This record gives sequence, C-alpha cells and structure tokens, in this order.
Amino acid sequence: MFQTSFSYDALPMRVRFGSGSLASLPDEVDRLGARRALVLCSPRRPGEGRAVADALGDRAAGVLAEARMHVPVEVARRARDEAARLGADCCVAVGGGSAIGLGKAVALEHGLPVVAVPTTYSGSEMTPGWGLTENGRKRTGSDARVLPKSVLYDPDLTFDLPVEVSVTSGFNAVAHAVEALYAPDRSPLTSLMAVEGVRAMAGALPGVAADGADLDARTRALYASWLCGACLAGTTTGLHHKVCHALGGTLDLPHAPTHTVVLPYALAYNRGSAPEAVEALSRALDSADPARRLHDLAGSLGAPRSLRELGMAEGDIEPIAAQVVDARPANPAPLTLDGVTRLLRAAWSGEAP
Repeated sequence: MFQTSFSYDALPMRVRFGSGSLASLPDEVDRLGARRALVLCSPRRPGEGRAVADALGDRAAGVLAEARMHVPVEVARRARDEAARLGADCCVAVGGGSAIGLGKAVALEHGLPVVAVPTTYSGSEMTPGWGLTENGRKRTGSDARVLPKSVLYDPDLTFDLPVEVSVTSGFNAVAHAVEALYAPDRSPLTSLMAVEGVRAMAGALPGVAADGADLDARTRALYASWLCGACLAGTTTGLHHKVCHALGGTLDLPHAPTHTVVLPYALAYNRGSAPEAVEALSRALDSADPARRLHDLAGSLGAPRSLRELGMAEGDIEPIAAQVVDARPANPAPLTLDGVTRLLRAAWSGEAP
C-alpha cells in the first residue's frame, strides 16, 4: 500500500564511492578547512590507521588505535583528550562501527568534524546516531553534530576484512533495512532503499564468502551497506536494535554477530503485525518466509546462529528481556515480557524461528 503521508529529512553528507577513492581523502579534509586530522581505528586493525595516515600525509596529526565495541565512555574521553593534546581540528575514522562510533563521540564532546572511511558494512557512517557504554548500560541518542561530513567508500579497503567478519557485518546492515520497513516513521524512499539494500546484500555475501578478494562482490556489499545505513539514518529502530543494544551494553557480546543471531527472531516476532514489510522482504529475499531465509543464509555462510555460541549464559535471558521491555522501543507487535523472553530463549538455543 502506497503511503500518502510521510516526512523525510535528507541528511547533509558527501559520499565518494569506488575503488581507489581513498586517494581523495586529502581533498575531503581540505574541503572542511581542516589541517590536522586525528586518525581513529581499532587496535585489532592498526594497518588501516597507518594506511589512512599515509594517505593524509602531513595532514595527519596522529593515529589513535583504541576504538572498541559499544564505545566505552573512558575510551571516548581518552580520544577527546588526545585530539586536544595534538591540536586536531578533525577526525578521520577508519574501520567499522567501533571506530566511527568513537569519532562520533569526539564530535559530540569536542565538536570536531568527522570524515568516515568504512571498511565494514555496519552503516554507522550514514547516521547521526551515537552510543556510549558506561556501567554496563549503553546510552544512545541522535545529534546532527556527529554525522560524518564526508564518507569514502573504497571497496579495496575491505579485502583484509576476514570473511566471517564480513558476513556478520553484512547481516548487521540487513538488520537496519529490515527494521526500516516497519518503522513508524518509514517513508516510500526509505522503503525503496531498504528493499534494494537487503536484495543487494543477500546477493553479495555468498560471493564475498566464496572469495574474499572478489572486487565485484565486495563493491556490491559496500553499496548495500550504504543503502542499509541510510535507512537506519531515516527511521526509528525497534525491538531488534534494542535487544542487540542490551546484549552488547550489558553482556559485551560482539556487535555484528549479535545482530546476525537476533535478526531472524525479531523479524519472526513482528511478522504477524507487519505484513507489508514481510511481503517486501519476501520479494527481496525470494522467499515466502524471510525470517527462516535469513536464518538459513547465516548458517550456509558459516555465521553464528545462537546467542549461546556468543557467550551468553542462559541465566541472562530474563534480565535482558526485562531491560528491553522496560525501554519500550517503537515496534509493530506489542512487547510483552513473556514474548521477549521467548524470543531470547529461541535465539539463545538457535532453534529455527
């Protein structure tokens, strides 16, 4: 059914896409009027930080390889202090959601503009959303100040991303698009991007899994992540994201694998209350049961399919369910403690949704 009433905010962002686009990074920094860029990356992938610093040349103020999942407050404070010490006037965040999230935290606290160079499919670079974890709870919010000013999508930089990480990162992106299809503030534009993003990612991931150096597959996956991230930027998240935030913030479960496991169960929870979204996903995935299709696709690509595999204890199910229900996220199906507990129990065991 066509929506006859909706609103959509176009976000002010510049995108450069394509193989070799990292070479344009100095121009993007110059466009900001910046001269000293602090490069942010993960300690697990310092080579990405060095490559970006090399591309920046004398515009690089330094490299801080301390980005961590869920952006702990203490890490954000160290990055803020390091930016001030070095006299940085912008940040270049290279990597996935952890590095880009850290850049956003510096932007939020210190006002520095961010250029994002994503090397995973998290989609964080497309959104004004931020998250910080403190005392076992993850706080999230939205602020236009944290939206990257420029995003460079260079598929060449994704070749070093291990296949298993690529797959779960791709499912993380798909989760953004799935929830966008039944979000209360969806629009025809976000729905178009969501369907195309799911279709493109589901088509690209088998190629990435078969050959991590397949440039065409990597390019298509990065294109899909752009679309899915744009959906996340334009809509409200629901049950799925709240469950994943609770699992990550409280239990420190790995971000993308958690999204991969939870997504089919959250979609199954909502399918009776979101028939148009299910129909759209059925077309995108060429399956009458998109929740089961996502579960099967994850398994065929070697991705985890249970929270137990990720280290969650069975005793954590009820406390996490209570935390999710108390948060009252926007969601098409009513949230009940019993229902969310059953969702988590099924996701914990890995039984088919």
